[in-house]
Amino acid sequence: MFNQIQAVLFDMDGVLYRGNQMLEGVPALLAFLEQREIAYACITNNASMTPQQYEQKLANLGIQMAANRVITSALATGRYLRAQHPRGTRVFVVGMDGLREAMFADGYFVEDDVLPELVVQGADFALSYETLRKATLFIRGGASFIATNPDTTFPAEEGLIPGAGAITAALVAASGVQPLVIGKPEPTMFLLAAELLEVTPTATLVIGDRLDTDIGGAIAAGMPSVLVLTGVSKRSEAETGPIRPQLIVADLPALLAAWQS
Repeated sequence: MFNQIQAVLFDMDGVLYRGNQMLEGVPALLAFLEQREIAYACITNNASMTPQQYEQKLANLGIQMAANRVITSALATGRYLRAQHPRGTRVFVVGMDGLREAMFADGYFVEDDVLPELVVQGADFALSYETLRKATLFIRGGASFIATNPDTTFPAEEGLIPGAGAITAALVAASGVQPLVIGKPEPTMFLLAAELLEVTPTATLVIGDRLDTDIGGAIAAGMPSVLVLTGVSKRSEAETGPIRPQLIVADLPALLAAWQS
């Protein structure tokens, strides 16, 4: 498998770090990729921060990663919706800085909390009942419902906490409407990243910690994959479930050792 790899796509939460703690082996693996001239980028369903904020977060953890190497589900959502809707479309956002910047920074969409045409929802760590109330009424009133990603949990230092998918579930329960989901496991982000790195999907290795999103999305995009056991999914799930990565490793040092051998 490794001989054909020309680029690597990393998930972030549960692969490079957990909460505010860098996971073991990140600098060594990145140095190995740079030495071999293998391109790499990050794709994350977490739409709470901008790529620039991710660059700073990673730097604070000791990981050097330029903002243009970070592709979030917010960026993928914005790219998709610009191709589907005209300039000036009115949007209500349930989300944080990363999603707001992706939707509104260039002025293409108009923020509207009165009569929006789209409700775009991501993670919101300061979510209020009022926001849920408005979003529910807008969706029931006919606004299209778009979710950045389906992750029901989010890996933090203290354990798994509610993710964007948990908010989606609340809106689905209240509105009776299922959203269009843009992020992993849909192949959009994976294929966009391969395009930006100028490599083919079959030569792009995905490294993730979740079978349902990372590995499932890699399979949908036609990419080989490695599951690391430092995040959400367990070995037993990967060995017996319907979604099977090409390789299962305990962590990034184990992956590097396997690659070097």
